[in-house]
Amino acid sequence: MVCLPLTLLLNDRKVWEISSCFERIHVGIRQTSSRNQITRSMMLPGIIVFMAALMLTHAGANTKQCRLEIDKRALLMSLSQCSDGTSNDPATVCSQHQKCVAQSCKELKEKYSIKEDGLYYLTADDGEVYQTYCDMTTNGGGWTLVASVHENNIYGKCTSGDRWTSTEGNDQNYPAGDGNWVNLATFGTASGATSDDYKNPGYFDISAMDIAVWHVPNNTPLKKWKLDAILQYHTETKFFLTHGSNLQGLFKLVPVTWNGGSCLTNNGPAIPVVYDLGNADSTAKLYSPNGRNEFVAGFIQFRVFNHEKAAMAICSGVKVTGCNTEHHCIGGGGYFPEGNPVQCGDFTGFTWNGYGTGQDWSVTKQMLESAVLIFYR
Repeated sequence: MVCLPLTLLLNDRKVWEISSCFERIHVGIRQTSSRNQITRSMMLPGIIVFMAALMLTHAGANTKQCRLEIDKRALLMSLSQCSDGTSNDPATVCSQHQKCVAQSCKELKEKYSIKEDGLYYLTADDGEVYQTYCDMTTNGGGWTLVASVHENNIYGKCTSGDRWTSTEGNDQNYPAGDGNWVNLATFGTASGATSDDYKNPGYFDISAMDIAVWHVPNNTPLKKWKLDAILQYHTETKFFLTHGSNLQGLFKLVPVTWNGGSCLTNNGPAIPVVYDLGNADSTAKLYSPNGRNEFVAGFIQFRVFNHEKAAMAICSGVKVTGCNTEHHCIGGGGYFPEGNPVQCGDFTGFTWNGYGTGQDWSVTKQMLESAVLIFYR
């Protein structure tokens, strides 16, 4: 935003002064004749005033009736100081201000040639403006952070922090839980995505083709997400084109609700992933030893059931082959019958044989204490 200090002098007397940014500017011009005095007001875009000012400065326009003078020194100072701290760099402009209109980080990258990772403003289809993290470098960039699943208290079973299952307890009369996999609710902040659950309008607004997942240790600052991540992977099959356009659309096709189907028979799609950090072997080792006999690493699978018909939303990094899915899949509906309420929570049965022990059916501490960040492209 550029600001213009302009002074209009009439017979060496100041009759009008302005210092305004590139908005629409009301310009008052006083014109004097021998018979009367007329005041006219016209509305001009600030850019026209700016160009006219430059031309008149060089032309030194003078008439018998009036003389327009520009304080050139003040003008130059304003150009350098009255810009709200922005610069011509697209990354700086789009990250600090709501001026770059784009619905996704992919569009932002293509439209404004953004190449730097960081927080940027996006505009949803209904005009809502929100800030989220854009990964502009991994695998060509253009990845939009839309959600994170964070376990704030593994001992709190379907309590206030379990937004991706139920915050109302383990209840068969609440089979779909809070329903955040399909509703329009939003919560959390992008910068706090490793410290709390997060969901922004892009989750249901962006029409995506692929998904990426990062497992990042809890409470990791945004600038260290990539450096500290324990796993990073993405799909390349454009599966969203035939599976609802985004996670909201996908879970409308395969609802995350207790007793909505049976293990293996009614499980949702499993999509192969490409690793940006880690591999299938390192993924498997982060989950429980017993669980490794019931999944194949190197995939991401959606909406699966366990023996008791409890529904889990995402099996992150694996495709299930058995029915003890609660030990390696996250999120879900509002009722988990086995061990009621032990499995009820965003990280379901991850501590079945102790906290972070990595033994029997328990996952490792690394996996247990890492948030799952979800991106679209």
